[in-house]
Amino acid sequence: MTDALPMFPLNTVLFPGVTVPLTVFEDRYRAMVHHLLRVEDPAARLFGSVGIREGYEVGDHGAQSLYRVGVRMQLTEVESNPDGTFEVVAVGQERIQLDRLDTSGLFPVGHVTDRPDPHTPVAEPILERARVAFTAYRAALADIRADPYSGTLPRDPAWLSWTLAAVAPLPMPERQALLEADDAAERLVMVTDLLRSELRAMNVIPSLPATEVARTRWSPN
Repeated sequence: MTDALPMFPLNTVLFPGVTVPLTVFEDRYRAMVHHLLRVEDPAARLFGSVGIREGYEVGDHGAQSLYRVGVRMQLTEVESNPDGTFEVVAVGQERIQLDRLDTSGLFPVGHVTDRPDPHTPVAEPILERARVAFTAYRAALADIRADPYSGTLPRDPAWLSWTLAAVAPLPMPERQALLEADDAAERLVMVTDLLRSELRAMNVIPSLPATEVARTRWSPN
């Protein structure tokens, strides 16, 4: 079944279960927030978010190349600013697939289908390797920056896979691949391998996580 859903493309990848603060300043997305606030049931204040492959979330509607798999989000908090912008908080619910994007209205509307994670069992060794890799990564970061995660890791395999995918500081294509993984087992294997790669790179250049090293560009200014 295809649903029509207000869309807020971003230059990041979001995941189910993740709470994210957003500043909404562009006219079309401010119109989207106004539309959602007119929905009487707070649980029905839903929009979709997909990552932007190229371009930016501001500017020409047609200048974007969007990933097709994203997340249905629930708007949970809204604070309006004097200049008409909004500070909002949204929570990721489930995966969606963007089949078509309509930009003819006041804000983008996506025609989306649900893409739920299958409830398949995950072998205990896969779970254990993922937890060990993330624990090692947290330890490696301890002297560099704040802990990327506070609290106890989820025991449920699906939520564990989403949590590790969300908190691992990986480049956007790798984050998108984690979002699109077929199930929790595949996602946990992928995030374990990616975290191990980060650890190997950090052992060579220990001052920054590997993704930040890769993103650092020399500038004469």
